[in-house]
Amino acid sequence: MKVSTLASAIMAVTLAATSAASFATDKGHGRITFEGSIIDAPCSISQKSAYQTVEMDQISNVALKNGGKSHLTPFKIDLIGCELGTMKSATAKFTGSPAGNADLLAIRGSAQGASLAIADHTGALIKLGSESPAQPLSDGDTYLQFNAYLQGDMVEPQGGGTAIPAAIVPGTYETFANFTLDYQ
Repeated sequence: MKVSTLASAIMAVTLAATSAASFATDKGHGRITFEGSIIDAPCSISQKSAYQTVEMDQISNVALKNGGKSHLTPFKIDLIGCELGTMKSATAKFTGSPAGNADLLAIRGSAQGASLAIADHTGALIKLGSESPAQPLSDGDTYLQFNAYLQGDMVEPQGGGTAIPAAIVPGTYETFANFTLDYQ
C-alpha cells in the first residue's frame, strides 16, 4: 500500500511539472535550415563567397555617357582547405541574364541605360559564358580575384547604322551572376 501511494505521489508530481512546462509562454521559436553540397573539387568554396553581394559605388550618370565605364569594384571568391595536388590554377565562368551587349549582364530596377561587366584581376573584360584567365592557387586557403564595373549601353538605331549611346536613367539596380570553377 505504501509503495502504491508513493508511486502515485511521484506520478502526480511528474505530471504536474510536465503540464506546467507544456503550458509555458512561448518566448520565441523558429527553424534553421542548413543547406549545402558536396563537390568534387580540390577546394571548398567559402559560404560568404558562394552567396555574396558586391556593393557597387554610387555612379554618376555622366560617367556612363557615350558608353563610359565606372571605376572597378573588386570582389573575390574565397577558396578554403585546398589540396591541389597537380592542379595549380583555376578559372571561373560567369553566366546570367545578358544585356543588349551579350558579353555583359543586364541590370534591372529603376536605373536604365547601362549594363554590368565582370573583369579579371587586371580589369580585362570576361565575356559572359567564357572562362576567365587562369589564376594561380596555393594549398590551404586562397582566393580568385575579380572586378565589376558598369558600362553605359550603346544601342543600334532602328534600320541599322552606327550604334548610339543609350539614355542613362538614374535609379537603383541589381543583377545576378552565377559562377562555375574549373581547376587546371
